Amino acid sequence: MNIEQARFNMIEQQIRPWEVLDQDVLNLLSIVKREQFVPEVYADLAFADLEIPLPNGQHMLAPRVEARVLQELTVKKHESVLEIGAGSGYMAALLAHRAQQVLTVEIDIELAEFARRNLAKNGIVNAEVAQGDGARGWAASAPYDVICVSGGLPVVPQELLEQLKIGGRLAAFVGTAPVMEAQIITRIDDKQYRIAVVFETYVEPLQNALQPPRFRF
Repeated sequence: MNIEQARFNMIEQQIRPWEVLDQDVLNLLSIVKREQFVPEVYADLAFADLEIPLPNGQHMLAPRVEARVLQELTVKKHESVLEIGAGSGYMAALLAHRAQQVLTVEIDIELAEFARRNLAKNGIVNAEVAQGDGARGWAASAPYDVICVSGGLPVVPQELLEQLKIGGRLAAFVGTAPVMEAQIITRIDDKQYRIAVVFETYVEPLQNALQPPRFRF
C-alpha cells in the first residue's frame, strides 16, 4: 500500500467533503500519522472510512468524525484540554498539536497503556493518559478550556458542564440509537450554555455514561 497516497485519499475523499475546510486541521492529518495509532492487525485499514476495532470491544472514531470535531472545537495553543475516552491515543495526539496540554482519560487499563505507548512513540509530550472513569469528567484537574468526549452520552452530565471554563467548549455525541447529535456546547457564564448541533451520527456510549431518567406509570 502506498501510505502517503492512502492518506491523501482519506483527506481529499472522506474528510474535505465532510465540510472540514480548515487548512490547519487538514495539514495536521498529514503530520500525525494515523497508521501508527491503529492496532497492528488493522494497519491496512488505517485510512478507511470506518471505526477501527480496538481491544476489549472499543473502536476508533471514523477519520471524518475526528477531523470534524477537531475543526469545530477550534483549540488554541494556550488552552488545556480534557478528552474522555483515550482509545488508541490518536485524537489526543491531534488535540495536543493544537493545545498547550491534553489530559485524556481511559477506563480500560489495556487501552490506557496502548494510548500511552502510541503517544510516546510519536513524540507527543504534552498529552497525559489517566486510567479511570471519566464519564462524569475529571474534576481533579478542572476547569478546562476544552472537553472532548470521544464516546456517546445519552445525556450530558451537569458535572461535566461545570468543569468548563467560561468561554470553554465541549464536544459530545448526545442521545441514543439510532441517531445521535454531535454537539458543541459553549459555556457562556456561570449558568448559561449555548448548544450547536454540528452533524448527526451514532457513537457507542461511554461505559457508565449517565442515563436519562426513566418514566414510571
